[in-house]
Amino acid sequence: MGFRFRKRIRILPGFWFNLSKSGISTSVGGKGLTVNLKDGKTRTTVGIPGTGISYSESEMSADASNEASAHSHFPWLITLLTLAAIAAILLT
Repeated sequence: MGFRFRKRIRILPGFWFNLSKSGISTSVGGKGLTVNLKDGKTRTTVGIPGTGISYSESEMSADASNEASAHSHFPWLITLLTLAAIAAILLT
């Protein structure tokens, strides 16, 4: 088992910079929905707050992925979830 390091710096409500051994990433969202961006990859995590149950999916950008991934239907879902997270942040 290896050691892990992560430091999360809150920039605005619902917006963070994450520092770890592997580099810096950006997260947007809150309880129930978080979108993380790093090195051309997007990880979207949807969960039920307070239960520990969540689903996470990772997608590479069209630039960084092969042709098969470029034709994926997932990017529209990321866009929709990101907009929903921003709307939730602005409404709270």
